[in-house]
Amino acid sequence: MDWQKIFHWIYVAGMAIGALHFISLSKNPRGVPKYEYLVAAFIPIWSGLAYLSMTLPQGNLEQGKIAVAGQIAHYARYLDWVVTTPLLLLALSWTAMHYISKDWALIASLMMTQVIVVACGLIADLSAVPWVRYLWYINGVVAFLVVLGGIWGPLRAKTRSQGAELSNFYDKLTTYFTVLWICYPIVWIIGPSGFGWINQTFDTFLFCLIPFFSKVGFSYLDLHGLRNLHSSTSQTNSEHLAGSAFQFLESITAFWTPQRLRSRRRV
Repeated sequence: MDWQKIFHWIYVAGMAIGALHFISLSKNPRGVPKYEYLVAAFIPIWSGLAYLSMTLPQGNLEQGKIAVAGQIAHYARYLDWVVTTPLLLLALSWTAMHYISKDWALIASLMMTQVIVVACGLIADLSAVPWVRYLWYINGVVAFLVVLGGIWGPLRAKTRSQGAELSNFYDKLTTYFTVLWICYPIVWIIGPSGFGWINQTFDTFLFCLIPFFSKVGFSYLDLHGLRNLHSSTSQTNSEHLAGSAFQFLESITAFWTPQRLRSRRRV
């Protein structure tokens, strides 16, 4: 049984369901701009198509992967990430600037830095010399830390002038975002591309599980959270579920949020 192909097919199905859900939400936007639904739907569509290339006989494309130095480099993953991860940062930035004008210089800098992260990962995966591979990996990690600094620094600061409700929502959403995104370089380095501590099948499983929650899961929480900010009517079951998830995230953010700031938010 080819478990890798099964994982990819499940992922493609999950992306399709996510895209359909976001499209259906756009019919009743509840004050959330429709372009946010468009981006939320496009992300799983693109990602699903990229992973579909790893399940079909692609001829010379070798099902979205290529052998390098005895390892398999899944270039279709990078084709996915170079488009979807900057768009996820775009969506997070729109949430951070929900009530104010958009700082496009800040947004563009985050998105372009993320392109560097993905490009470094791809070059590392295609490098046959081990020390060169790890050098490119380190370059990508440094760029990734710059992205994290941007979303927790200047981007987070944008939320502080827009009320405690949006500010708290951004903190919870970004905690979720950060935890999942940190998993990417960890799985890369412990997988076949790095130290080889896990085999290709488990690596494939993780690179289906993590992207699902970082794409569909993130957009689900983001859109339903924004809808709750604008909604004066009773919540749907989906919005109750999103609210429960954010209650859990609030318990996580409480560990690092300064006591003075938490007291200020209660006022």
